[in-house]
Amino acid sequence: MFKPIKIILTLSAFSLCLNAGFMDMVKDNVKNLSNAKTLGSSSSSLGNSEVSSGLKEALKVGVKGAISTLGKEGGFLNNPAFKIPLPKNMQKAESLLRKAGGGKYADELIASINHAAEKAVPETADIFMDTISNMNIQDAQAILQGGDTAATDYFRKTTKSKLIQKITPIVKESMKKSSVASYYKSFNGYYSKYAKGFMQNSSVGALAKNFGVSDYLPGTEDADLESYVTNKTIDSLFSMISQKEKLIRENPMFRTTDLLKKVFGK
Repeated sequence: MFKPIKIILTLSAFSLCLNAGFMDMVKDNVKNLSNAKTLGSSSSSLGNSEVSSGLKEALKVGVKGAISTLGKEGGFLNNPAFKIPLPKNMQKAESLLRKAGGGKYADELIASINHAAEKAVPETADIFMDTISNMNIQDAQAILQGGDTAATDYFRKTTKSKLIQKITPIVKESMKKSSVASYYKSFNGYYSKYAKGFMQNSSVGALAKNFGVSDYLPGTEDADLESYVTNKTIDSLFSMISQKEKLIRENPMFRTTDLLKKVFGK
């Protein structure tokens, strides 16, 4: 008579034990899952930090390489890929000037512009380094996962206007030291004295018009020349940095530290 009740009580106790065991198992699993998430987060954080540090190191290597290459004597003038020519409006007059025997003045002006750029380049180091230091982890990850020149594109997008503001005075001062104004005056003087008369010659008049020389009106000063040299200097730096960036991404030989090997070797 009491057996059914006993059986029910026994089953109830067994059920409670099972439920208690099941709940303990759930709690343990939740705890383990929570720990796993914490570890995963910690691991991800460490990975992000390494990615950011590795990219910044790569950018610093690229910037230093670009500055040392372009900032040395002849870094622009003796490098066909980065040699700064005269602005387009002056190139029209330059062609006629050379025809009139004034190639020396064109060469001197071009050399002075390029020397001004090479002197300005080393002064940009702090600007680039500050930009790199202020880069956040999200930017670093996007750059690392981007194309071959993602870092250089980032520089162009976020710092060019700031670089122009800071570099312009440096270029202006460098142009003074490189006697750009003096050579520019000589260029214009020779053009006014000889090239215009040379253009009147019927045999070269048509040629001069083809060059568009009439569009160039020489003066004693050309304010646009400073901004022209500034922009060319910055563009050359970006271009050189992009070359260094590609090398680090593509060629293990240029990953000169363990961190670079680890980050870019993935």
